[in-house]
Amino acid sequence: MTIPYPNSQPTPAIAAVTPPSGAARPRVTFLGTGYLGATYAICYAELGYEVLGFDVDADKIAKLNAGEVPIHEPGLDELLRRNLAAGRLRFSTDIQETADFGDVHFICVGTPQRADGMGADLSYVEASVTGLAQHLTRKALIVGKSTVPVGTAEWVEQLVGKHSPTDLGVEVAWSPEFLQEGFAVDDVLRPNRIVVGVKSEWANGMLFAAHKGVFDLAATEDREVPLVVTDFATAELVKVAANAFLATKISFINAMAEVCEAAGGDVTQLARSIGYDPRIGNRFLQAGLGFGGACLPKDIRAFQARAQELGAGEALRFLHEVDLINLRRRTRVVQLAAELLGRRSGPAGPDLSGTRIAVLGATFKPNTDDVRDAPALAVAALLGKAGADVHVFDPQGIENARRAVPELTYEENMTDAVRGADLVCVLTEWAEFRNADPVALGELANGRRVVDGRNCLDSTLWTQAGWEYRGMGRP
Repeated sequence: MTIPYPNSQPTPAIAAVTPPSGAARPRVTFLGTGYLGATYAICYAELGYEVLGFDVDADKIAKLNAGEVPIHEPGLDELLRRNLAAGRLRFSTDIQETADFGDVHFICVGTPQRADGMGADLSYVEASVTGLAQHLTRKALIVGKSTVPVGTAEWVEQLVGKHSPTDLGVEVAWSPEFLQEGFAVDDVLRPNRIVVGVKSEWANGMLFAAHKGVFDLAATEDREVPLVVTDFATAELVKVAANAFLATKISFINAMAEVCEAAGGDVTQLARSIGYDPRIGNRFLQAGLGFGGACLPKDIRAFQARAQELGAGEALRFLHEVDLINLRRRTRVVQLAAELLGRRSGPAGPDLSGTRIAVLGATFKPNTDDVRDAPALAVAALLGKAGADVHVFDPQGIENARRAVPELTYEENMTDAVRGADLVCVLTEWAEFRNADPVALGELANGRRVVDGRNCLDSTLWTQAGWEYRGMGRP
């Protein structure tokens, strides 16, 4: 059932419920204070809820309680400090305190790819749910927000039944997250939809109350927030299906880039032309280095693995090719680098020894410090493995990149990275790189050669400044 909520008034379909704590509004907790949990906890305090964030990482909790956001997300640090000062928000490593505090407990822990296969590792989900359930002393609602394989909610319900006192009547629901790094604050406060998978009217009412702050804000801004009330399986599938669709769209245009390179076409003009078709649209049609980050790559692999377990593996076979297309973009940048530097590629790839390459960008996208499965950092590592002296600069991701790939050289600014370089590779589309002066950079570089791995530069300006320019899928 899909219900648009243009205002904050409950409809007859959702009965008002009283939070078990007796508070006027449900008190909410977020278990796991990584990117997902910390963002939600801070933003829900901003919406006026009493919020407690839980994590087993004492250092992370200490930083959050001191007003330090452990991630880079525009606008989040100010909201953290404001809501700590207001007394609506705090963080803890005490699971008993967390269980006693909350009416609605959101599970926000990581679900990384398993080391022994493509499936999702649910050990963090299991640990957080069982730890919480054992300490509950009154009825509560446990809500999954982590991206999980379909069927996980039923399993979590079994864990809760096994580890919580049966007389409490603890219930489970699922409500997937749809955060975009770099835009996460707005995605929480002003979501384009809310999806909840529930089994009872009580759970439905509690989740409506837990989201009422979102609906109230929408009413003041004259917006509607569609609410989809559905079953467990559908709620779990929404996030992975959305990610699979976006990954497919990105890989499609990158496949067209491969065809354009072979045929002499320009993928940027091709994308613009087909994007005018309203059935297609131009979002996520930017050919380049491909997708990365903590979600899309591992989610489409876990989706394939789960479909195989369910006997529906053939339905998602295409996602394997989506993944392969995406990974090919990384090796394509290395090939372009070798061509510009006049190095041949043998069976083991090109030998780039004796060359200095500036890599601009380490994060998987701009406006974040996240380097998890970042194509830019993966390419930098490949260039280094081919023998190049690689100097990397990123406006926010340097420290995370240094921890992930310590063998590369990291610079504190773009100028130092480019100085003396035989080749410049722009691999993350930060505004600082898009708007860089090619004339000034040309005076610093040893050779005016540039690979535009995101097709984000003005090729005319760069070629007029004397640069030999190569884009992805462009003549």
